[in-house]
Amino acid sequence: MGRKLLEQKARVDRDRLYRPREALELLKSLEGAKFDESIEAHLRLNVDPRKADQMVRGTLMLPNGTGKTRRVAAFAVGEKAREAEEAGADIVGSDDLAARIRNDGFMEFDVAVAAPDQMSIVGRLGPILGPRGLMPNPKSGTVTPNVGRAVEDIKKGKIEYRVDRYGIIHAIIGKKSFNIDKLVENYFALRDELQRIRPAAVKGRYFRSVALATTMGPAIQVDPTIERD
Repeated sequence: MGRKLLEQKARVDRDRLYRPREALELLKSLEGAKFDESIEAHLRLNVDPRKADQMVRGTLMLPNGTGKTRRVAAFAVGEKAREAEEAGADIVGSDDLAARIRNDGFMEFDVAVAAPDQMSIVGRLGPILGPRGLMPNPKSGTVTPNVGRAVEDIKKGKIEYRVDRYGIIHAIIGKKSFNIDKLVENYFALRDELQRIRPAAVKGRYFRSVALATTMGPAIQVDPTIERD
């Protein structure tokens, strides 16, 4: 463990639950990496992802974006391809794009979106895109007739969230350089969204634990019951 990380951990009281704003202020004050680190939220929910009625998944437009530029590949032709290009897609194609991915190992994108009529092509890329979490999906809004709008939203900071097999949501809520009020607003936007889609089958306490962390820094435990700060 590096000296800097040890020094960061020494400033975090592991025996208490911080208020969200307090935790974010502490994260911003810690001397970290030389680059502008992302700030991540990790929320453990009282759900069983193995049960279909307890799967928590969706998309959210953070009010202040994530501060991270995401590279978008769009599967589209004709007018929809033009819309995707105008919206800022980094790569647009159809069979040609699929061939680059399949034959050349082209993976220089963070999100893939597709028009519905392209799914017969994209579907064959499932073994490649699926394990990387890049397969377009209607539930996440990445299979849509409004390809241009989808690209635009992603570029503005729309995030996709999905509970993992341990019942945890992992999401970036901004950059360390963000104003503290923007980070707080983004955090509660995510929390509010997860509360809004709380599965009806969940009984009792929904948020089991919450931690906030920077890319290279320690996790800070946050009081999961606080709804505003």
